[in-house]
Amino acid sequence: MSDAPWTIGRLLTWTTDYLKKQGRQSPRLDAELLLARALGCERIELYTRYAEEPDERTRAKFRDLVKQRAAGKPVAQLLGYKEFFSLKFRVTIDTLTPRPETETLVVFALDRAREVVAHNGAVRVGDIGTGAGPIAITLASQLPEATFVATDVSDAALAIARENAATHKVAERIQFRAGDLLDPLEEDESFHVICANLPYVGEREYPEASVDVRDYEPQVALVGGPEGNEIIERLIAAAPERLKPGGWLVCEASPQLMSPLSDAFAKAGAYEDVQILRDTAGMERVIAGRRKHFAG
Repeated sequence: MSDAPWTIGRLLTWTTDYLKKQGRQSPRLDAELLLARALGCERIELYTRYAEEPDERTRAKFRDLVKQRAAGKPVAQLLGYKEFFSLKFRVTIDTLTPRPETETLVVFALDRAREVVAHNGAVRVGDIGTGAGPIAITLASQLPEATFVATDVSDAALAIARENAATHKVAERIQFRAGDLLDPLEEDESFHVICANLPYVGEREYPEASVDVRDYEPQVALVGGPEGNEIIERLIAAAPERLKPGGWLVCEASPQLMSPLSDAFAKAGAYEDVQILRDTAGMERVIAGRRKHFAG
């Protein structure tokens, strides 16, 4: 077996086993994505090329990528992008990597925004803590009638978000602004929908996070306070003044935070129809509330 040629099929089998032993969560997918990058092809092409023997230069490039992945560097950063909602987003060490569970937030926000478009012909959306921009940009790609303001405390993340918006040809409809939560908004700005994927890891949880997260993603985008819910609760309290009557606040969080966040929505006294949504894994992942229809 040691004298067998290093075909694409053999490289994938060996690498999958190696990454599994290193504790990586999706070793086969990682192996396929990294080999496709080394070969300069799409991942789907690997399935018709199993018997092909890559040259030594390609194998060396692949070995280097695998070594970095085994050490914990996320595949998204090795590739330079992450796919989200069928769109590719550039990511770096300055941005949170888009995750599949955030699609639950996007689908709910998209439905609410389309309801507004059906009645008004246009919709205004805020994206608080935009990071690399996956929420605002994905919604913009689906809602040509919508305009957006996207905020973040990180100038470096906003630079990547602007680049992603330009790539997907929606930059002219998204204003990216630096600052904490709603602070960058102008005095008279209000929205039909406000989305937020804010930090929600507790300070005690953070040291236990996987190396992929702890060493390669910005702490400011992950840690939400001692318990994890503090930043989101500040937004829940402040958002009613920026929501149009009947407008929605839609927040992603961990399942463990749904109870205190539900209490925060109730304490604000300005919301109705508060809902908790499950992601594709069946976990409570998104909490949303609608601003009551009253003036002021």
